[in-house]
Amino acid sequence: MTLNLPLNFLFDGANVFVLPFWTLMILLPNWGVTRRVMASFLPFVALAAVYIYLFAVNLNPETAEALANPKLTDIARFFTEESAAAIAWVHFLVMDLFVGRWIYWEGQKSGVWTVHSLVLCLFAGPMGLLSHIVTAWVSQKFFPPSGETTTAAPSAS
Repeated sequence: MTLNLPLNFLFDGANVFVLPFWTLMILLPNWGVTRRVMASFLPFVALAAVYIYLFAVNLNPETAEALANPKLTDIARFFTEESAAAIAWVHFLVMDLFVGRWIYWEGQKSGVWTVHSLVLCLFAGPMGLLSHIVTAWVSQKFFPPSGETTTAAPSAS
């Protein structure tokens, strides 16, 4: 039996699937339900399964060759196909949500404000990550928890 789910169904479903997690982290970060939900890796398992399915169903010798030794022109040609764009988009959804989850937990542990970084991460993952790194550094450097001095070495988180 072959499972052949429509591309638009998976694309739209993945887009909608991530929204409750972002909503919880951004609007209700200190709620116990948010903490329990974000402690789980199940959302990433589900999204990764969609990604793997799309990848496996749409992989052919030509695309495998292009991805094995990527050249910009080959990648550009690859992304002109709807299936490739869907694969890439689900990839972004998985990775941005994973980075958002990391930002969320770092904020929960350190008390650093994360709303702005999470919103940026939702729309442009790397900018949200950079925003959080800068915010954490500024918070630690200029507003250290009581008992610490500003001469302490910045942490990697």
